[in-house]
Amino acid sequence: MKVALHGLSLKAEFFPQVQSLFKLLESFGIDVFITEPFDRQLRQLGNQSLKYWVLESPEDYSGLDFFLSIGGDGTLLDTVCVVGSREIPILGLNTGRLGFLATVATDKIEEAIGQLVNGNYQIESRTLLSLNSNRKLFHGLNFALNEFTIHKRDTSSMITVHTFIDGKYLNSYWADGLIVSTPTGSTGYSLSCGGPLITPGAKNFVITPVSPHNLNVRPIIVSDEAEISFEIEGRTDKFMISLDSRSTAISSDLKLSVKKEKFSAKLVKLPHYHFFDTLRQKLNWGFDMRN
Repeated sequence: MKVALHGLSLKAEFFPQVQSLFKLLESFGIDVFITEPFDRQLRQLGNQSLKYWVLESPEDYSGLDFFLSIGGDGTLLDTVCVVGSREIPILGLNTGRLGFLATVATDKIEEAIGQLVNGNYQIESRTLLSLNSNRKLFHGLNFALNEFTIHKRDTSSMITVHTFIDGKYLNSYWADGLIVSTPTGSTGYSLSCGGPLITPGAKNFVITPVSPHNLNVRPIIVSDEAEISFEIEGRTDKFMISLDSRSTAISSDLKLSVKKEKFSAKLVKLPHYHFFDTLRQKLNWGFDMRN
């Protein structure tokens, strides 16, 4: 078995757990590969004895069975970008905080690796959003697992986002911005702006305004087979767009649309895990908060 590891900002306090992870993988006879950013982190933390190969070229990804994301949900989103259309299954080991996507706690790592080795898992296909424009953006990594957003660039007045579904006019949103979320992203930025929660397997997108001027405007759920396009207006000619945690400035003459990506993110689902369990644990559903 070949397993790759990726991390972005590993804290020194978690280095012992990473060392234990390497020893565990070695005990199972697993070949370990790591990304270049994670290699730099391990060197900074004083790595001298860990055995691995560094992924330096696209050919090095051939034959990988799993990608382990070491960090929080942000690291897992970055791992999705690293994997891209290769669709290598990803398992999130949570050294972060909330962990909607990176679900394996540090004290459960040994159990999780055992489940992988024994084939005791399922693979969930998560829908990705694809951004189309008349200019190359995000260095060609024009997809997102959570959401695409349009936002005003600074503290200027609100913007107007004219929105179309399959070419048919939907609405003009006078707001600070607009979010198009996947079911996976429905627990993130969209939720904080009043959007609904959607189960991961739903075939939908959510369009959620950010601080809308008209209070009767509400989020709307649309089919993920739809193409959603936008025309942006504002007092300034510069706006911000983002794909998950990656953002860039654009001008109003840029043509933008989003639709479902042709490939998907493959997330490893271990036994005894369910999306509803995560909602109860992370959002404190069912707890009496009056005490």
